[in-house]
Formats: sequence, structure tokens, C-alpha cells
Amino acid sequence: MVDDAPTPVHLSKVLDGLAENPALPAGLVRRLVRYRRGFGHVATRPDLTLDLIEEILASGHHWLLHSLALNPQLPNAVRMRLAAHADPAVRAALAAHAHDTPRELYERLIDDPDTRVREYLAEHDDVPADLLARLARDPDPKVRATLARWWTQAPEAVRRVLLADPVDEVRVAACSTYYARRPHPVPPPDLVTGLLADPVTRTGAVRHALLTPELAARLADDPDYQVRRQVAEHPRLPPAVRDLLAGDPSANVRVGVFGRRDTPEPTRHRIYEDIQQGERPLTDLLNDELDDDPLLQQVEDQMAVSELRNLRLDWVTANPLPYLFSPYICFRRSAARSRALPAEAVIRLLNDDDNGVRTTMATHAPHLVDPATAERIDREFGPDKKTNCRPADEFTFPPQTLRRLATDPDPRMRCLAPRDLDLPVELAERLATDTESVVRHAVAGHPNLPVHVRRALLADPHDQVAHAAAAAPALPVSEMDRLLTLAGV
Repeated sequence: MVDDAPTPVHLSKVLDGLAENPALPAGLVRRLVRYRRGFGHVATRPDLTLDLIEEILASGHHWLLHSLALNPQLPNAVRMRLAAHADPAVRAALAAHAHDTPRELYERLIDDPDTRVREYLAEHDDVPADLLARLARDPDPKVRATLARWWTQAPEAVRRVLLADPVDEVRVAACSTYYARRPHPVPPPDLVTGLLADPVTRTGAVRHALLTPELAARLADDPDYQVRRQVAEHPRLPPAVRDLLAGDPSANVRVGVFGRRDTPEPTRHRIYEDIQQGERPLTDLLNDELDDDPLLQQVEDQMAVSELRNLRLDWVTANPLPYLFSPYICFRRSAARSRALPAEAVIRLLNDDDNGVRTTMATHAPHLVDPATAERIDREFGPDKKTNCRPADEFTFPPQTLRRLATDPDPRMRCLAPRDLDLPVELAERLATDTESVVRHAVAGHPNLPVHVRRALLADPHDQVAHAAAAAPALPVSEMDRLLTLAGV
């Protein structure tokens, strides 16, 4: 052990990284299993031996057992033992990650007294259908609602039970505009009238209704703007009702009319201008002294501005060429989703004024994007909402580009440099001492870092950097041993 090596500031986080390190030798894995102050992530390793699994089972340590239950590589005999464990959190962890397991395990868990266990099972599509069907009559409505959201291809008899459930929460989940899995279910035709009559299922039922002019007019006058939005998007909407909804007080409803293929262009333009003119900073809305309902409506109207940029219009994607120069960003973004555009159209959209159009086009035609364009699009990337993804993830940059980016003024671009696995040592070391923690995190696992630099990263003040340094397969075994010794194991 090196006496002058810095001590990690976040030792527990470092050991979590060590637990993920695929190069951790078996003897050190055994030592790490004996550590009791972390969350037991070592028990999720795919290379656990049977004797180590027995040691974990005998430990009685909650976090080790919980992590073991999350391990997808466990022998089925071990899973059956965990299914009988007294700790419901362990059984819930097992249910959450149980996939492609024997029927006997699902039979053991399907009547578990802990609601969380049954909820997790309701999310699985590999549980035998007859067992899942039993959850449609589960005593806890949370389980039934979860089943309704996730088992979208349930047999009709099961869907009927869920659609007629006495609890609103379950019926809403069974007749919704959003489900956790595709394809979305279609309610039996004979139930649609009743679902429209029920205020909690009306929104989800509209799209399945046979929309006569009389029904359309009645639903267009519904007090719930979400119902009116579904009417505005219905493919059989009569033009007279469409034109009525074009002047709806809710911007959310007007967005639905805006995105219709059959909306007259003057109407579409008026909706667009009206919504854009109503844009206000969110801080102004929060400062308004409004009652809850008016305030909620203003927030929804504000969100409509963002939705106008992000609408995905399949009919535009199917016929993109007329919309390459559309004044509406969502039209150009939808056109950019097409994978059948000619090269000149791709080039046009790669140079669009909107970064969302450029990014969408680049990710849908990566074979037509040269490295310089890929770099430009990634550099200009400004997502509408927080995301860990970036356009550069779709491309492979040449080494010379990545090495140049190692000294780029923008830390986001410097983060790309470690993708060059042959990055020169001096550049890797420079990135490892970068002032920005995101850059140090990006390079922490690089194979070309000197040992003294790895030690510094293990002691980094940012816990995610230290974690990444410990998870690096190139970490010397002597450093792994040192960390375990510091932890007292």
C-alpha cells in the first residue's frame, strides 16, 4: 500500500464503484461482501460464486440481501429462498427484477401479503396470464390500477373487470390516454357509451367513440379541457366542431386543433399566433394571486407554447417534403423524423435555425452526417428539457477530433475526448485535473491514466467522480486492496 496516497473523501461511494468493477478479483469480492456500512451493491455482481451467495444469505444484512434479490443472474433455487424471506423489502426487490423465472416463483409471490410485491408483479409481461388475471381482483386498488396501466394486452374478460372497477383510480388507469406499454388497449365497443358517461373515464374513451355530430358537439362543451382536447384530436371530428374548438378558451385544446391535418391554414396560423403571444415567464405565473383553477389553467396554457414546438405529427412525417420550410417548428421536427428524405432535404434540415430540428435530423440520418456537422450539432444542442442524452451519442468521432476537443473551452465538448481509448497520457491527465467535475467524471475510467492520477480521482471531492474512478477496470489491484483495507475489510 502506498503510504502517501490520498484517502477518499467518499469512501462508501468509492466502494460502490469497486463493487461494479468487472476486474475486481474473486478474493477481493469476498472481502467486499463483508463490508457492512454501504448498500451492498456487491451482491448484484454477475460473477458471485455459490459459496459467496450462501455467505450473503447467512449474513442477515438488509442491504446485501436487498441487492442480492435485485441480481438477475441468481440461480432459481436462491430466488425461491428469497421469495420466502421475512423482509418484505427483499421480496419486493425480487419481484421487481424477476424475469423469465419458473412459474413456481410467481405462484409464491402472487399472493404475497406486501402490496409492493404484487404491484411489481403487475408490471411484468412474462408472468403467466392466469396468475396476472388474479391481480385484477386484488384487494388493493393500487395493484389493480398498476395492472390496468401495464397489462395492455390483457384478455377482454380482464379488461372488462378493470373497466368496471368500483374504485375511480382503477377505472382511470384502465381507460386512459396513456399506458405504460404499447400497444394501447381498445375497450370493448359495448362499453364505450358507459365509459363516456363516467366522468373519470370520459377522457380516455373519447378516442374510441363513434363520433356523431351530436356527440361531438356535446363533448366539445365538456367542462374538462382534457376531454375537449381528445375531441379536438379525434379523426372523425366534424369540421363545424373543429372550428368551434379552434376558439376554445384552453390553449391545450387549441393545440389539438392546430395539429390536425384537416385544419385550414388560416385557422392553424391564428392558433399559433395566439398561443405564442400568450407566452409568459413561469415566475410571473407563480406570482399571480389566482385561485387554484385559474392558476392551473394559466400553467397549462404556458405549457402549450412548449407543446407547439414538440408536437409529433405522424402525418407530416409520412409526407415530409411539403413541410421542410414550414414556419412551425413542430412541422419541421416531424419532417426530420422521416428516414426516407432525399440527401438535399437532410442537408436543409441539418442546417435549420432550430436546434431541435437539427438534432432530430442528425439522429434519424446519422449515415449522412459528417464529423464536422455532428460536432456542430452537438455543440449547439440545447434540449427543451433536462436529459443525459446528446447528439454525439449517435456518432463515432475520429481520434483527431476527440483529441482536439480535449482542450476545447466548452467543458461539454471536453467530455467527449475520453471516448478516444488511445487518448495520449498527457491529455488524459489534463482532463483528470480539469476544474469541471463533469469532465473529471468522463475521464475517470480511461485506461491511459497514470496510477497517481487514479489515486487523486479516488479522493475527488465530487462523489460521482470518485465512484467512476473505482469502477474503472484499469484500476490496479493494489489500489483495490488499499481501498478495502481503508474500509476495514
